[in-house]
Amino acid sequence: MKNVDDLIESAAELSDRGLSKGEIADELNVSRETASWLVERAGGDSDADDREPGRGHRPPATDGPQDVHVDWSAIGEAGARLSSVGAAMADQLREHTHDVDVVVGIEKAGVPLATVVARELSSDIGTYTPRKHQWNEGDIENLTGGFSRNFAQVEDKRCFVVDDTITSGTTMTEAVTAIDEAGGDALACGVLVDKQGVDELEGIPVESLLQVIRVGKSE
Repeated sequence: MKNVDDLIESAAELSDRGLSKGEIADELNVSRETASWLVERAGGDSDADDREPGRGHRPPATDGPQDVHVDWSAIGEAGARLSSVGAAMADQLREHTHDVDVVVGIEKAGVPLATVVARELSSDIGTYTPRKHQWNEGDIENLTGGFSRNFAQVEDKRCFVVDDTITSGTTMTEAVTAIDEAGGDALACGVLVDKQGVDELEGIPVESLLQVIRVGKSE
């Protein structure tokens, strides 16, 4: 994926498949606001006659939100690479404690990484589906996330939280809060890429392999 137009096309394809804007944000590693902009951009001018079916004419994409797209598919598509990166994330998290019961992966992309981390740390694996996966418009606070019953539960467990990226920190914060409300104890968070440069969320330390730092003014 090389430019904004590619992202717009990908957002359109995902929308056509029935994914919510929140899920599209997750798939493209962008914020919910950026996902909305991409989907709306894909619609274009409904009066154009020579457009591709389901698409309109799009003016140059120069008015988009301030965001950074992270494409880590070169890692995700190869088991050996994913295992190596997951081992590095586990090594970072191990600095906080060797005594962890459950590694909670945030759906979707955080789960493969969490699986590797859990194996490296000899712990159980849990998964959390964030409420943004249900989101299309309006107030996300009215939606509910949850832990899958097919994996380890977090009650009375010491937990690490793992995801692929931090864009705003909202999803990771939600997962930490959900663990606390379920009777667990979130000890630390680990991500592949941090787009905000955060050291902690809700008092919980955050470890990242890569940090993205914007240089220059944003309008």
